Amino acid sequence: MPGEPAFHQQCQCHCGAAAFEVQRAPLMRFICHCTICQRFNGTPFADMVVLRSDGVVPPADGTVDFGTYRPPPAVQRGKCATCNKPAIEFMRLPLMPALTFVPAANFADAAALPAPRLHTFYDKRVADIDDGLPKHRGYLKSQLAFARAFYPAWWRTRGVE
Repeated sequence: MPGEPAFHQQCQCHCGAAAFEVQRAPLMRFICHCTICQRFNGTPFADMVVLRSDGVVPPADGTVDFGTYRPPPAVQRGKCATCNKPAIEFMRLPLMPALTFVPAANFADAAALPAPRLHTFYDKRVADIDDGLPKHRGYLKSQLAFARAFYPAWWRTRGVE
C-alpha cells in the first residue's frame, strides 16, 4: 500500500487448514500473559502480532471456529476447525479501529516480524521471562501500556490506503 513498506505474508494454523494472507505491515507485537490467552493458546503466554484488519485477507469460511472467551464479545478468537490450534482473532470496539491479532508462530517468515514491545498481564504469568521488555501488571496498567504502544503505530498508518 502506498506510503507503507512492502509487506506480504502467508499465515496459517499449525496444520495449514486455516490459511490467510497479511498484506500490511504489523502495527506492533506484544506478549500477553492473561489467563484467557493462556487458555485459548494452551501456552503460558501468547506472542501476538497486531494488524489493521483492512490488511488481512481472512481464512476461508468454515476453516476457523470462532468463540468468545470473555463477555462482552470484543474479541472473537478463532481456532482451526481441523487441528483446534489458534489461528486468528478479530477485535471490534466502538471508537477503535478494527484490529486482527495473529500468533507470531502462524507467520511463514517470523524473522520479518517486529520484535515484541512489551508484556501485558504479567501478574498472571506462569514463569518469569528475563528479556528486558517492559512488564505491565493488572488490567488497567496492561491496557494503558498496550494503548501507548499501539496508537502511535496506528496513527502512522492512518489514512494510508
